[in-house]
Amino acid sequence: MKPIVSIIMGSTSDLPVMGKAAQLLDDFEIPFEINALSAHRTPSQVEEFAKGASARGLKVIIAAAGMAAALPGVIAANTTLPVIGVPIASTLQGVDALLSIVQMPPGIPVATVGINGGLNAAMLAVEMLALSDEKVAEKLAAYKASLAGKIVKANAELAEIKYKFKTN
Repeated sequence: MKPIVSIIMGSTSDLPVMGKAAQLLDDFEIPFEINALSAHRTPSQVEEFAKGASARGLKVIIAAAGMAAALPGVIAANTTLPVIGVPIASTLQGVDALLSIVQMPPGIPVATVGINGGLNAAMLAVEMLALSDEKVAEKLAAYKASLAGKIVKANAELAEIKYKFKTN
């Protein structure tokens, strides 16, 4: 089994956030890899990874980083594959990472999700893959339909909670 999605973290301290991305890809039965690389501490490995990603069969890269958050941009600068950036909350509640990832120069886009948005990054990767994979598209449609069911169930449970002045 060869990975088609790569999850790259600036540090293993990002795993609590990126584990959600890994779990979603696993639930969708999408082969993925997960590694730690640092744009600042292992720059040559990041460049080598990004330049070889397409040839290895990867289709989407999810890159998470906090603070200066250069990792997603450095990867995007060295590949033609779509890169999804995940800003990690560390200093400044992650706003520094968000701004660093989202403010890329023209021609080097990084699709960026919200702070600590590992799950949404994986969802975006799944949506990209679903464009050319009918099996993934079917699973995605079922997953999205299940989201509505969760709200219907939550409202039914809320209806059972009683308060003196609650009107519904």
